[in-house]
Amino acid sequence: MTLHTLELGESGSRVVFLHGLFGQGRNWNTLGKQLADTHRVTLIDLPHHGRSPQPDSFDYLEVTAAVAELLSADDGADDPATVVGHSMGGKIAMLLAITRPELVAKLVVADMSPVVYERVGGFKTYVDAMQGLDLDRITRREEADAGMQEAVPDPTVRGFLLQNLRRDGDSWRWAMNLDVLGRDLDRIGAWPTEELKAYEPYDGPVLWVAGELSNYVTDEYAPAMKEWFPRYRKVTIKGAGHWVHSEKPETFLAALRQFVGD
Repeated sequence: MTLHTLELGESGSRVVFLHGLFGQGRNWNTLGKQLADTHRVTLIDLPHHGRSPQPDSFDYLEVTAAVAELLSADDGADDPATVVGHSMGGKIAMLLAITRPELVAKLVVADMSPVVYERVGGFKTYVDAMQGLDLDRITRREEADAGMQEAVPDPTVRGFLLQNLRRDGDSWRWAMNLDVLGRDLDRIGAWPTEELKAYEPYDGPVLWVAGELSNYVTDEYAPAMKEWFPRYRKVTIKGAGHWVHSEKPETFLAALRQFVGD
């Protein structure tokens, strides 16, 4: 599976960014450009998203294997990267560190924990809102925004979701694999406990970034984090919710720079 990537920067250690559900590699573009002055940066469209392939089902270990294949093709074992993942991308980053530790020099997990999340209702609301749009009747992006306003009142979230809406000739289409992602939300909220029994914890340095206003990182999840990532250090960004890197980009970038180093 060949994943779409964007490369920034020409020198320094490599930093790889993995976006969250309904995202794209370019979600990290602003941070990536700022980091590219001292590092080589790779922004990845994960499977089911953006310009990458769209399989028939979602499976965390298959997605992780696709990322590992990409990094391995670039001499990853000889040039391990700092891997940064947010939300769903955070789980993929954690799984990559556990299953292919030789590819990961350092790990940054943004507002995600290695646990099963039972409540995915908020994301189901987003799926229903997007699937409820009649793309054949929409002529302008503003009409799609208006059509989602009741179900998704936050304009920032609507804007994030509508980044996936693209022109296709005279009509519109979703760039992501919306039907599969909507159907497999429970899988996306899961954590492959059984499949990981054959693996050891990741012993590299880990930065666990929490949004103060989010409930994806809590004290309840700390034992699971300690089990798989015994060298983790937690940083809580005040005033930030789940989209911690976009809500407080300067604070997030400062923490990232300090952790990644030169």
